[in-house]
Amino acid sequence: MQTEELELVIDDAESSMQKAITHLESELTKIRAGKANPTMVDGIFVEYYGNPTPITQVSNVTILDARTISIQPWEKNMLQAIERAILQANIGITPQNDGNQIRLFLPPLTEERRKELFKKASAEGEHSKVAIRNIRRDAIEEIKKLQKDGLSKDVAADAENSIQETTNRYIALVDKHLAAKEKEMMAV
Repeated sequence: MQTEELELVIDDAESSMQKAITHLESELTKIRAGKANPTMVDGIFVEYYGNPTPITQVSNVTILDARTISIQPWEKNMLQAIERAILQANIGITPQNDGNQIRLFLPPLTEERRKELFKKASAEGEHSKVAIRNIRRDAIEEIKKLQKDGLSKDVAADAENSIQETTNRYIALVDKHLAAKEKEMMAV
């Protein structure tokens, strides 16, 4: 019975750590690296018939070239609302409305801006590492409870080592994602 509970604790910890990595990946895609990417407008909501709706659900978001995003609303009356939403989202890009579509021109990144964006990416990485370490702590506490309920010391020690190895693997994965993002940002 206890080995099933132990496996559940280990599986839950790994699953939670994977969610932390998935969250990091989604946050890193929102930080621009100099190239236009449709995910840059993810998370920006526009008022659509009284409901906050993602821009991607009221328009076609495409990449025209490496530095230009085009937003073509399905209803022309949505142009002003989309433009307002982009300005309020404060993504550092001023929308250009030509009456048919909105274009976002990404300025080339300055060295200072790259460093600022990388600090933001690093902060996201640090949040993920903290989350992973908290998951490790909770899993080890669960193992200690199982040990009090009669789980052998050796099995508990092996489980704790397994949790630590998993933690190390996921922390290394966070560092790998950050290194890739830094490389992407510093490429001119």
